[in-house]
Amino acid sequence: MDEPVFHKELIAPCGMNCGTCIAYLREKNPCPGCRNRTENKPKHCITCRIANCEYLEETNSKFCFDCTRFPCQRMKQLDLRYRKNYRTSLIENLRQIQSKGIEAFLQSETLKQTCPSCQKILSVHRNFCLYCKEIINPN
Repeated sequence: MDEPVFHKELIAPCGMNCGTCIAYLREKNPCPGCRNRTENKPKHCITCRIANCEYLEETNSKFCFDCTRFPCQRMKQLDLRYRKNYRTSLIENLRQIQSKGIEAFLQSETLKQTCPSCQKILSVHRNFCLYCKEIINPN
């Protein structure tokens, strides 16, 4: 199996795995991920209030779970949107990273975000595999 490999630089401060983002996975002009400070990102990512949060700079891990305000209102709103639209909880992602560590989270993401048919990376933003078009069962 040609397993997708996620690395910790792809995990955004909010707990989003940028390796599963539709912008990161696109072939033409892919986004480099939230932690990469280039201009080759969608505008909403460049201006993201969570990634640019002044409190985030005060944390040791540079993850929102280390903030005294976690989960803040911004984080709760983003989490609600992701749970409702994309079947994933960013707050739960952060809690898993906090309790089990980043490596365990990356292993979990690899299992969860791999297409069972073609073994390619799944996009959290689609309910089908971008490569083989198989419909993904929303567990």
